[in-house]
Amino acid sequence: MINCAAWLRLIQQHVGTKICCPWPGKRFISCINSRSILSHKQKIASNIIQKISQRTIGDESWKEEDAPPKPKPPKPPKPRWKWRFGYTIILGSLFGTVLWAVYELGRPENDQFGRSIEDELSALPLIQQYVQRMWRSLHYYQKMLQEPLSTKLLPDVVQHPYIQPRYTLVLEMRDVLVHPDWTYQTGWRFKKRPGVDHFLRQVTNHFEIIVYTAEQGMTAFPILDALDPNGYIRYRLVRGATQLLDGHHIKNLNRLNRNLRRVIVVDWDRRAVPLHPDNIFAISRWVGNDDDVQLFDLAAFLGLIAEHKMDDVREVLHYYRQFEDPIEQFKENQRKLLEMKQEKPDTEPNCQLK
Repeated sequence: MINCAAWLRLIQQHVGTKICCPWPGKRFISCINSRSILSHKQKIASNIIQKISQRTIGDESWKEEDAPPKPKPPKPPKPRWKWRFGYTIILGSLFGTVLWAVYELGRPENDQFGRSIEDELSALPLIQQYVQRMWRSLHYYQKMLQEPLSTKLLPDVVQHPYIQPRYTLVLEMRDVLVHPDWTYQTGWRFKKRPGVDHFLRQVTNHFEIIVYTAEQGMTAFPILDALDPNGYIRYRLVRGATQLLDGHHIKNLNRLNRNLRRVIVVDWDRRAVPLHPDNIFAISRWVGNDDDVQLFDLAAFLGLIAEHKMDDVREVLHYYRQFEDPIEQFKENQRKLLEMKQEKPDTEPNCQLK
């Protein structure tokens, strides 16, 4: 910082020296003239000192530019207990994940009553049982990922004396049986469509029920376990069984290992089966409303197909393809047929689905 008093003394000495020193080649200057010159010089000096003081006191940016940079204080080192705490959390999380995997993959299977099913590992110590079952499960999943997908998605049709339903019913899971729903209280969950239990119970006697969806297995399997505790759904096919065509996961019915004349696909998306459009029966997409009755009407439609023992269901399904809502058209046809029966009670008209 500039010392104003030192500057003042330096200027006064400089002015006084200039005045006292005689100018060479000049005549003697009178005392009056020297006083006037001295006062003039003092005014100049005071103006200079005032400007210097204003610059020194008011100009903060000048002070910041000329002042040497202050060294930054070194950051204090982090205490070691924080590092130890972080490592403890990481190791504890890994240990908990390993324990969860051992429990989930190593526990024995349960029957429909929730009782554990004994296997060849049940006689071993408890920890050894869980570890070996987990290792076997991991080996099974690794083998399933490495092996190519079979061209046959379903096993061969069983022969007599075993019971094989005459028809095959392929159902989509999302927005046909369940619908994803989100609330502040529960978050994301899947809501069961009204009439699911009645529908599965009615069609299981005449149809081999298969769920064929583009959802991942980790999403679909827990939902289907809760949706179908009685085991009406015989097979579950997820995204790995679909075929990718033009960026969409489609259902290739040729790989079902079933007679396509007796395969009915129930879905809300007509593009799900582009290779076999005559095998799909498109119903309305369920959006979670509680007043929906589509599954009740669908069970009646499928019941009539089974009752008439149709050899090729694609003829009826091809007829309903032209309607935007096939279920409503089916109900309208049944209403007209009932009116015909009431008008002619003596003659029994040929009951048709069209």
